[in-house]
Amino acid sequence: MTSVKDALDPAEDTVDDLTAVDTVDTPGPPAPPPVRRRTSATTSQDRWVALGCAVSATLLTWFLMHELLTSPGWLADLVVAYLLYLAMLYLVTRDRLGRLAATDRLVSAVVVSGAAGLLVPLLLLLGYIVTKGLPSLRLAFFTHDMSSVAPTDPATATGGLHAIVGTLEQTALALVFVVPLGVLTAVFLNETRSRFRRPVRIFVDAMSGLPSVVAGLFVYAALILPPVQSGFSGFMATLALTMIMLPTVTRTVDVVLRLVPDGLREASLALGASRARTVWSVVLPTARTGVSTAIILGIARVVGETAPLLFTSFGSLSMNYNPFSDPQESLPRFVYRYIKEPLASAQERGYIGALVLILLIFALFALTRLIGRKRWSGRRTKPRSAR
Repeated sequence: MTSVKDALDPAEDTVDDLTAVDTVDTPGPPAPPPVRRRTSATTSQDRWVALGCAVSATLLTWFLMHELLTSPGWLADLVVAYLLYLAMLYLVTRDRLGRLAATDRLVSAVVVSGAAGLLVPLLLLLGYIVTKGLPSLRLAFFTHDMSSVAPTDPATATGGLHAIVGTLEQTALALVFVVPLGVLTAVFLNETRSRFRRPVRIFVDAMSGLPSVVAGLFVYAALILPPVQSGFSGFMATLALTMIMLPTVTRTVDVVLRLVPDGLREASLALGASRARTVWSVVLPTARTGVSTAIILGIARVVGETAPLLFTSFGSLSMNYNPFSDPQESLPRFVYRYIKEPLASAQERGYIGALVLILLIFALFALTRLIGRKRWSGRRTKPRSAR
């Protein structure tokens, strides 16, 4: 039964309801999602933090090693500063971004510093050879030999055509032997199920640690000394270089062929191709870049070898285009011949030969990469025209 007050004031309940609605806490705008960033991503603030850690580590090292202690040398200062830098970088990054990002920064710093530690000596060595050999390098080095040059002549009169020709011929002959043997051996180790794979792999691994001088001594004792008496020649040097290059090329191609997905082999075999056709048309084209890299590594392994050449090619001051008879010069042998001479002009000739050898290696690398790309790109079949 409704009371008289409720009947006289019907709006009171409405006011109370509105007041109750006004006092309810309305939800605010949604919070923005957390900002996500890759662990390896760096910002300007990260770079400033790394710089600050480096400066702090340097100052703290100076205070510890020169004010509180007696430093034994710059190498100890460098090691202490590097360890302090890593510790500071880890602690500061962990305080800012967390443990995962701090660990990533620490590992990245170690990797980058290791790469710089390898790159800096290489650049110093290249710069030293360039500054020593470039001032005396003349065009006559590429057009004349040393048959008409006296030991007392200036270094600008140096001729090295005979050494360049010998290096190119010996390296080319070694590649003729090594590339087919290395690729076939790697294919045998990966694409067959023969029981001889394990002995062959052990033999290749053992040959990869063969000292270069042992290869030269073996060729010298087996083919140059009596009763064979083949004599010193560029071909004897090629045989020694082949023994050194073959394990490097084989192991590199072996690793590259392992990276080819098995699905490609299975698809080719399922379409009816033979195993040999699969290797030739599917596996090797897929690994063409790795095969080119293997050839480059093989060239880098032998093109600067000197010890085997001392017992095989013997060296010469005049031009010899025939690598199968008579002694033949090469750039490593040329450098070894003159760098140990007491005359300053002869030592400069050695630096000239070293500079030209480096340029020749770079040219061979570029040529090998270019030939590898063109050779395999030319094998791509063109689409058949519509009938």
